[in-house]
Amino acid sequence: MSDAPASPQLKPLFLTWLALLALTLLSLALGRWLHHATTWLPLLVAGIVWLKGDLVARHFIEAAKATPFIARLLRYFIAFTPLALVFTAFFGREFARWATL
Repeated sequence: MSDAPASPQLKPLFLTWLALLALTLLSLALGRWLHHATTWLPLLVAGIVWLKGDLVARHFIEAAKATPFIARLLRYFIAFTPLALVFTAFFGREFARWATL
């Protein structure tokens, strides 16, 4: 093993990976402690899902280097899942009826 310092390009990726890991652990803790009660929990979970998707897109997929069309499409794709979570949590039956074929 060498004692060479990590590449400067790897440090932001490692920190992003740690942030993703922390957000995952936070999600697990919230699910364990707050699974019964709160009406705002779906909003918090949707925010965590959006933040994780945004971190992956910015640091691992490098969305900023994509063409504007692809970057916009990726932003919409990342926003879809949290929005679907919120709609399902608050308007479950209506959203399910609308989304079925």
